[in-house]
Amino acid sequence: MTNNILICPIKSEDDKALAAIIRASLEEFNAAKPGTVYFDETTDDLTTSFLADRSAYFVATVDKEVVGGGGIYPTKGLPKDTCELVKLYLSPAARGKGLGKMLIEHCIKAAVNNNYKKMYLETMPELITALPLYEKLGFTYIDGPMGNSGHNGCSLWMIKAL
Repeated sequence: MTNNILICPIKSEDDKALAAIIRASLEEFNAAKPGTVYFDETTDDLTTSFLADRSAYFVATVDKEVVGGGGIYPTKGLPKDTCELVKLYLSPAARGKGLGKMLIEHCIKAAVNNNYKKMYLETMPELITALPLYEKLGFTYIDGPMGNSGHNGCSLWMIKAL
């Protein structure tokens, strides 16, 4: 990987590449199951989803190629001071290079700028490469889901004070 890494807000031309990365990642980790973003129709049109107030989505590119992304969203049912870290995925070649951490840091800045005090996430035990990163960045496990993301295929929930 070169030093030509950029993290920028999502543009509509990024949607197709990001949907492919998200679905391929879930397939790779045997997590392409109902109740996940794999089957979520918003995965194909992330740009529109992230027009919502107090939301943001960031795209990571290397040498102008989309290699992943992640965002924050005011998921229905969450407390007003809490956002959800959503759709954080990287292509296999982009993993282990610090890009996941960079994306989460961008999301944390956006959350603070949008007056959130906590960040919540939903994940699965199958996504074994992400769990240690979340833990390292201060996310702690909670006993059950918060809000109504519609992703009942997730069985692990975490939260972080910002």
